[in-house]
Formats: sequence, structure tokens, C-alpha cells
Amino acid sequence: MNLSDFNKQAQRLKKENQNFFRRLSLRPPKNLDEIFHEEHEAVFKKTDCLSCANCCKTTSPIFYQRDVERAAKAVKMKPGAFIEKYLREDEEHDLVLQQAPCPFLNTDNFCSIYDDRPNACREYPHTDRKKMQQILDLTFKNTLVCPAVLQITENIKKKLGV
Repeated sequence: MNLSDFNKQAQRLKKENQNFFRRLSLRPPKNLDEIFHEEHEAVFKKTDCLSCANCCKTTSPIFYQRDVERAAKAVKMKPGAFIEKYLREDEEHDLVLQQAPCPFLNTDNFCSIYDDRPNACREYPHTDRKKMQQILDLTFKNTLVCPAVLQITENIKKKLGV
């Protein structure tokens, strides 16, 4: 699916998915993590993130101090200079990228600091984490960014008979 089609589908399903995640947070099945992890594995067996990179094109990870230090070292900068050049403080006082797409995203969708990327990038889209109930709001938001998360969500809705 191309990004234009994905965006249309994600917007079309936005309200339905928002309601789904709200209900899921109120009455999660006991095996919620297991359900997500199973679908995560199945979807990512067929997903090539390099053909998409929508997360890198549209959103920013949070950079914690260790992320700043690692990324700054990768681009041969001091952490302070790295922050000044690439980051800003958002409304929640987190350090995030000043711009999208990510300045480290190459035209072939490869990341120029891949081995030194922030932890949030390493863990994205977070659908294989423990305690999924705690991040259902984030997971809903990611249905609007990541085609794989949208597919995982659709699979779970079918599995749960929604």
C-alpha cells in the first residue's frame, strides 16, 4: 500500500480505532500483550520499513540525554551543539527534532545514524512492548503514522470480533 492510500485508510478508520482503543483500555483482555505481540510478529514478517519510513518523515522521537550523546558522537559533534542544531523542547519539555522529515533520513530511507539512533526509534512502533495497556493512546496515534500498526490494529479487531 502506498502512503497516500494508507493515509486515506487511516483517516477513514480514525474514529473507529479511537473508540476501539478507548474500549480496550477500559476492558483489556487478560492476554492483551500476547495478542499484540503475536500480531506484531505476523505483520512485521511481511513489512519492509525501508519502503515506507513514514515515521521518520512525519514524527520525531524523544531524545533522552543518552540518545543525544550517542547521536552527537555519531555525527562528530558535542552534545550541546547537536541539541542546538537539531533539537527543540516541545510542550511536554521533551527534546524532539526541530523538523520533519528527520535530518538523518537519507533519500533511500536509510538512517545515517542507524546504529546510534535514539531508543524511541529502536523500539518503534512499540507494539511488541510489555504492558501494552499503558500505551494504548500512543498505539492509536501510531495507527495514523505506521501502516504496520494500522494492520496490527485491524487484525486485533478481527481477532476480538470488533
